[in-house]
Amino acid sequence: MSYTRQYLEEVKQIADQLDVNAIDKLVDVITEIRGKNGRLFFLGVGGSAGNATHAVNDFRKIAGIECYAPTDNVSELTARINDDGWEGIFAAWLKTSKLNAKDGIFIFSVGGGNIEKNVSPNLVKAVEFAKATGAKVLGIVGRDGGYTAKVADAVVIIPTVNKETITPHTESYQGVIWHLVVTHPKIKAAETKWESIKK
Repeated sequence: MSYTRQYLEEVKQIADQLDVNAIDKLVDVITEIRGKNGRLFFLGVGGSAGNATHAVNDFRKIAGIECYAPTDNVSELTARINDDGWEGIFAAWLKTSKLNAKDGIFIFSVGGGNIEKNVSPNLVKAVEFAKATGAKVLGIVGRDGGYTAKVADAVVIIPTVNKETITPHTESYQGVIWHLVVTHPKIKAAETKWESIKK
């Protein structure tokens, strides 16, 4: 089997194994946050940071929810890394943003954060801060979900079907799932452009 065919077969296998109830829980928690006029903060590093930017656009424009991604402010992010280090950057950003119990943070991560293995400790610190403030914690993560999966209010773990392609599938399925959620009838507040154009 060619790599291309194998990869696409894995995409299908993951789709078949996704936990639909976990996705519906994301929808319910986001509906609750919007009902309280809360905000969503999307957190991710690497490719997941790019996904966070895209998700902010969609949830603001399509769902009408106030959203932000700390990684969109490169000046502040790099100043905090330079002056205070990597681990606390997101928690400090959320503190300045006055994260509160009406709000939620949404983690995009392959591993979900793991302090012991020094993997995405910045996400772990952000989740700890969110829990301390009473904010909701949501996530779309891979592998075993790490710290995010252990403490989140709603989390989808992307099933591992091939140990060699965990990262690309997790980051790809972050997009599949947030697009599902933002267009869900309970969440969607504005028509998307192409769907609104009459043939």
